[in-house]
Amino acid sequence: MDNFTSKVINIRLVSRILGALILLESVFLLLCAGAAFFLKEKEMWHFLLCFQVAFVLGVLGIFFGQSSTGQIGKREGTLVVMLTWVVFSFVGLLPYWLSGNISSFADAFFETVSGFTTTGASILPDVEIMPKSILLWRSLTHWIGGLGIIVISLAVLQVFGFTGSHLFSAETTGIVKEKIYPKISGQAKRLLSIYAGFTVAQSVLLWYFGMSAFDAVCNSFSTVATGGFCTKNASISYWHSPAIEWIVIVFMIASGINFSLYYFLLKGKIKKLIRDEEMRVYLLIMGISTILVTVSLLNISDLTWQNINNTFRNSLFTVSSLMTTTGFYSVDYSGWAAVSFLLLLLTFIGGSASSTSGGLKVIRILLVFKYCYYEFKRILHPNAVFPVRYNGNSIKEQIITRMLAYVLLFVIMTLVGSAILGLGGLGFEESISTMVSSLANVGPGLGKLGPIDNYSAIPTFCKWFLSFTMLVGRLELFTVLLIFTPAFWRK
Repeated sequence: MDNFTSKVINIRLVSRILGALILLESVFLLLCAGAAFFLKEKEMWHFLLCFQVAFVLGVLGIFFGQSSTGQIGKREGTLVVMLTWVVFSFVGLLPYWLSGNISSFADAFFETVSGFTTTGASILPDVEIMPKSILLWRSLTHWIGGLGIIVISLAVLQVFGFTGSHLFSAETTGIVKEKIYPKISGQAKRLLSIYAGFTVAQSVLLWYFGMSAFDAVCNSFSTVATGGFCTKNASISYWHSPAIEWIVIVFMIASGINFSLYYFLLKGKIKKLIRDEEMRVYLLIMGISTILVTVSLLNISDLTWQNINNTFRNSLFTVSSLMTTTGFYSVDYSGWAAVSFLLLLLTFIGGSASSTSGGLKVIRILLVFKYCYYEFKRILHPNAVFPVRYNGNSIKEQIITRMLAYVLLFVIMTLVGSAILGLGGLGFEESISTMVSSLANVGPGLGKLGPIDNYSAIPTFCKWFLSFTMLVGRLELFTVLLIFTPAFWRK
């Protein structure tokens, strides 16, 4: 019998795993302390203090759980994943708060959650006055949260004396999970290697084409994680460089694709990449959307090659940024009224499963349309059997049901959350777009919370509520909401 229902939650085991994960966060904090020392910034002492806090918490967690026995089950895995994101966020806000760079605790928590969940919504009106070590930590929270704290931990920590399958399942997203290696830790290492490879490659390219080494690294952290925190107030438009924009476009699109497919590509299994339905639909939606936006923006009286090229590049940049839920911008698209609904819809869809993107995920949208199509056929042919297929394989009815429940829950939470934000003081357009943006982990909204604006002026209640919804969206709704059900805690 599955230990989800057969026993109480093993709190000591949860504590040991959580302690080990917090130790990993302390290493990243120490890295930023080293950067502050190199840059001769006073924030070094704040990062060292934060390192000590994280280190002590990690050691206490491991010490409390040192006598734990047994294997991790579904409930322990779910609880570890949820607590890890919450604890990482509370520890991660300390560099902002203790250094005084963000004086409000609520603002510091919002910025940190936005970083780890790769949402990219910011309360900072001027990031360019921030110390570089703080900006490094800000971008690093994206990178840590992009592939997933648990996935990174499974790849680099060898302290787990148990299987990490339930941790991996609770952390990674998608309907169908491609297994690229028999052991979970081996699979996590391969995904992390691809993730790190993308980061290094983009950093080198951005540096070569005009960014400083610091800006190149920080913005690569944000791009590959599809986060959106930039080191400049004007985002990528600051550099006025088509080459840099094209590099960011390529890596945003690449980061929105299932990372498992890159492993198969490196192994020479090109057909597996080409035949993947989700990737084809993902690129198709992005391509059609870019053409529609480009056509809507073109000035008929000025159809020069330069105008067409610039309009196409800006359209593709915006479409790929929103669909991959990155949140960078090269132009202010808040005035594109003719395509505003399309842009909002793209954030709703999101990227591929097992990518760093947020949103509903293309695979869910694809299977919803397939399910509806086969329902029409069943009405016409009630005695016929029409199984829903994906990549040539039949999808179990249980998976389809869970997928439909997820989409419905996403829509319900968007509507309810929008109403709550409206009561909290946000306008109609801002409430809806911001709720979709936080659940889909996009960052920018519409109206007064568009790409060139920030969240500093919204009410404190809305910041706490959006922080919660960002966590819910990053953990795919069920992982968070499950722990609030009585059945989760019942023996």
